[in-house]
Amino acid sequence: MKQQVGKLSVKTQGQGLTMITADLSSWILRSAINTGLLTIWCKHTSASLTVQENTDISVRSDILNYFNDLVPENRSYQHTDEGSDDMPAHLKTMLTETSLSIPVIDRKLSLGPWQAVYLFEHRKRPHIRELVLHVMGN
Repeated sequence: MKQQVGKLSVKTQGQGLTMITADLSSWILRSAINTGLLTIWCKHTSASLTVQENTDISVRSDILNYFNDLVPENRSYQHTDEGSDDMPAHLKTMLTETSLSIPVIDRKLSLGPWQAVYLFEHRKRPHIRELVLHVMGN
């Protein structure tokens, strides 16, 4: 069994879902793994990962609107050190995922035809988010 570790930096445009499927697929192609399991780890407490619809952009805006309604910014949170969107971002991360595991088959991510992998930025301003990638297999 072989394994490989890497990093992926993702520049976000502020709140929303940034598709990272192509970057992950390119990294897998450069790895020596044909069949295995990719683990993606988000090193942040105000961003997360998700697998979601990849064609209709309105799905992404509906998801963003839903999370903003679910965790409103205009509450009296005690933690406001980095701005009014900071604590809501932490809560949104708790409700989502900070890691994903995706099977790799024939050097490709085993995603469905309408699926893509996204970094879900929960802060209003742009950030550069760092992900750790680990693939293990043959």
